[in-house]
Amino acid sequence: MSTSSSTSATASRAPRGVAIFGHKHSASTASCAVRLIRTLLESGLQVEIEEDFHRYLAPFATSPDAALLPSVAVFSHTPHTATMAISLGGDGTFLRTAEKLVGRPTPILGINTGRLGFLADVAADGIEQAVRQLAAGEFLVAERSMIAFDSDANTPNDFCPYALNEVAVLKHDNSSLIEVETLVDGQLLTTYVADGLVVSTPTGSTGYALSAGGPILSPDSSTFCLAPVAPHSLTMRPIVLSDEVELKLRVKSRTRHFLVALDGRSRSMEVGCEITLRKADYSVKVVRMKGSDFFHTLRCKLMWGLDQRN
Repeated sequence: MSTSSSTSATASRAPRGVAIFGHKHSASTASCAVRLIRTLLESGLQVEIEEDFHRYLAPFATSPDAALLPSVAVFSHTPHTATMAISLGGDGTFLRTAEKLVGRPTPILGINTGRLGFLADVAADGIEQAVRQLAAGEFLVAERSMIAFDSDANTPNDFCPYALNEVAVLKHDNSSLIEVETLVDGQLLTTYVADGLVVSTPTGSTGYALSAGGPILSPDSSTFCLAPVAPHSLTMRPIVLSDEVELKLRVKSRTRHFLVALDGRSRSMEVGCEITLRKADYSVKVVRMKGSDFFHTLRCKLMWGLDQRN
């Protein structure tokens, strides 16, 4: 999962207030959250916290920080007045934050308290410095494209039809290979016979698509990558297309069902339906600290180009 290129990022002004979304199953994330809240308040910024995360933090805000949580606002789904969001956790938390903010112009800063944290621009030990930069307006904002999902099958009302990383069409765990007939602007590309097919944005090119053999895409490349998962034929290779195309997918499976996963949010669908994928009208705004760029992230987090022979 990639981060923003400095060439596509634009300068921005300091936020009036910040909304915090967090991972609710990590003591290290909780301790970082307390530090983050304290530093934001000391910098004169208003703070809102997602309701479930606020409840999770309560046992961790002990003396001398016990008064922190009662002094901040709480929201249940989307922030009330904040002009920036902070995702505190790993890449999964960042993707969930992006899902919550679809259609809103709120930029997101990722603070990594997980493992790789490719979408998170700030390490846990850099919280105080990052907040100082936010308060001074010393950061950039880059826009990341999303995939819009549509289908002629019924979908639940709470189903979010957008993906920042990828849309994956997959077989069920115990089923045989599936066939994914794939059309590009109405013309047949091929029928993938595989465990599945991953359609990724440039942001998602360093995630699931990369593990399926896809290439790393520059964040501002305006492309989709189609990468088959464990294809039946070794001649079936990933392909990169303009994100201006419309993709239609039709799946065949012996079990009559298959899985669709948008950024890891999966649901079962019946064969016979048609899936349409296109570039979304919305984008995700990602906060980048000045001095950080996509290629630096590749070198540091993926150890890209590192000679390991020694």
